[in-house]
Parts: sequence; structure tokens; C-alpha cells
Amino acid sequence: MKTTLWQTFSAAPHRMMMFGGAVQLVATLLYWGVELFGRHTGLWSPLMTVIPGTFAHAFLMLYTLFPFFIFGFLMTTYPRWMSGSTIPAARYQAAFLLMAGGVVLFYTGLFFSAGLLTAGVALVLAAYLVTLFSLWQVYRHAPAHDKFYETCLNTALVSGTLGVAAYLLWLTLSDPFWLHFSIQAGLWWFLLPIAVSVGHRMIPFFSVCVLPQYKVYQPKSTLLPMLILLALHGLLELLSLSRWLWTVDFPLLLLALLHSWQWQLRRSFAVRLLAMLHIAFAWLSVALTLYIAQSLALFFGSGPLLGRAPLHAVAIGFLLSLTLAMASRVTLGHSGRDLVADTTTWVLLWGLSGVAILRIVAELPFGLHFNLLAAIVWLIIATHWFIKYAPIYLRPRLDGKPG
Repeated sequence: MKTTLWQTFSAAPHRMMMFGGAVQLVATLLYWGVELFGRHTGLWSPLMTVIPGTFAHAFLMLYTLFPFFIFGFLMTTYPRWMSGSTIPAARYQAAFLLMAGGVVLFYTGLFFSAGLLTAGVALVLAAYLVTLFSLWQVYRHAPAHDKFYETCLNTALVSGTLGVAAYLLWLTLSDPFWLHFSIQAGLWWFLLPIAVSVGHRMIPFFSVCVLPQYKVYQPKSTLLPMLILLALHGLLELLSLSRWLWTVDFPLLLLALLHSWQWQLRRSFAVRLLAMLHIAFAWLSVALTLYIAQSLALFFGSGPLLGRAPLHAVAIGFLLSLTLAMASRVTLGHSGRDLVADTTTWVLLWGLSGVAILRIVAELPFGLHFNLLAAIVWLIIATHWFIKYAPIYLRPRLDGKPG
């Protein structure tokens, strides 16, 4: 019996969620690219929005772009990691529909109605709650004795949910504290802890599968300090104590470098799909170096010499590269395709590193228009990735297996 498009699309949580992430990857960058093009060229006025465009961009990136991919990944892997029950289709479908509906309302309200925009954030919050409940049910009932990684991830997911709630409070109360809280929570207590935890869990696993005589380095005694240091960084940002960030970022940098060394970054280049993950993780060290330099400049009385360069190094270089590397791998593996990064995927990954470099240079005195160039290149990369991978979520597996 021939399956319908909806049956294929909704057959597994990663299909729906990662398709949403692929769409949002292009939509978010298209919106921001139009905004930046108008700012830098003067061909049109800045877009008329009900809230400042920068704050809308922050919400879209932190809470609607990466989470689509994260939710799809975790809803797929939680049952596997803990030998638990699969998440019922009704739950992950509800989470996707709430998330997608919230995003549509957010975009619509951004240009036409504060009420619609607020309703969109409320729907996104509902999607987070459904996702959190679904993952918690797996976590609670799974027979696995060791749930360390899942505990770390659950904590980050709760932080992300609180971050969405804080953004909703800002929209309703107009108190800037909640906006500031939402931004810091979204990055330092939600996205980065999830990315570091998943990297710590999966990069050594993937490495030992393909590299001969590979020694797994995966001590929980290094992950927990990294997560604590990330949380402290976010707290210092929240308290506007950026001049002290170096005190937590320096030990965090040492731990990040230790992992890249122990995970054998150089050897990973023998397998492109694996190297993509290692390259993305290496960007965390680059970003932390920039944060330390910025913080020390502030500590010794200079201004923020690097502007938002550290932020974009961690957001584009680390988070986005790791997200697309992991999403590419999941998409290939769960569609019955060979786990091989072809030349297009490989070039797109390096292109993201180029975008991160352009965005860093844009913060230098001579680099004003590099911001626009970075956005254009980023949009080109996102579009190519969408064209290559998004249709896979709408097609049956090549090997005929369910899911």
C-alpha cells in the first residue's frame, strides 16, 4: 500500500523537526539579509517591525532555528540512548505543529501585529513544553541506569523553556531585564550546553566507529566543569560583568582544547563526515579565545575592541557548523543513505567557517560591509543545504525500513 506524503513526512520526529529547521534556516537568514541589505546599501529603509529587528533576530536564531534540529535529534536518540520507548507520533507531531505555527505567527506579527507576535511566542513555548514532557517521559521510564548525558540535556532544555517564557514576559511587561535574561539563557544555558553535551557524547563514538586504533576520550569529569563554566559565563553576562568573563572562559578554553587534542582532530580528516564535527567543535576554542581577549581588554580599561565577533564565532562557527554537521549525518543515516559527506556537503561546511571569519572581520574598524557579505554567503550556503537535504525528509527511506 502506497504511503501518503504526510505519512512519510510524519513517520519519525527527525523528519518533521529537521525539515522545519531547514525551512527556518533559509527564512531566518532571508529576513535578516533583507534587513542588513537595506541598512548597508540605503536602497530601502529598515524593515518596519513591531519590535526592534535585532531582538526579533535574536529570538528567531536562539529559539526557533537551532531547536528544530535539536528537538528532532533528541526525540530520535533519547529512546536509543536509554533503551526506552519511542515517543508517540501524536506528541512529536503536536510539538512540530505548535512550533511551526508559532514561527508563522511570529513572522506575521513581526510586521503587522504585536498581539500575533506574542501569540506566536506563546505557541513556541507550548511546543517546548510538549517536547520537554515527551523527552521526560522517555527519561523517567527508560531502564538505563546511566542517564548522565540525558540529565545534563534535560537541564539545558528546562533553561531554554524558561528563556522562551522570559521573552514572552518581555513582550507583555516591556521590562528589559526579561529580554536580557532570555538572550543569555538561550545561548549560555540552553544551546551551548546542549551542543557541548551532544558533542561530548557523540564525537568520540563516531570517531571510534571509523578510525582504526582510536582511543575513546569521554570522561564525565570534564563535561560537568564545562557545563558549569558555560553557566557562569551566562551569569556574568546577565550581571553585565563582561570584564570578568576571562576568569571562567580561560579554564573553559583549556578544557575545549584538551578535548580537540584527545579526540584527535587531525586524524578526523581521513573521514569528511567525521571531520565536520571535529572542525565545528574546534570553533568553540576560537570563540573562547576571542571572548577572553575581549574580556581582558575591558578588564584593563579598553573598550569592547572586538564588538560582537566572539558572539558570532560561537554562534556561526561552533553552533551552526555543529548543527549542520550533525543534521547532515542524521539525515543520511536515517534515510538509508551512505554515511559519506560528498563534495557539496564538505564545501558547505567550510563555507560556514568562511562566514564566521567574515562576521568576525566585520567587527573590525575597516570591516563594516563584511557583515552584509557574511549574510549573503550564509544565505547561499543555507539555500544549497536546503535544496540538498530538505527533500529527503519528504521521501521514503532508500532501504525500505520504517522511520
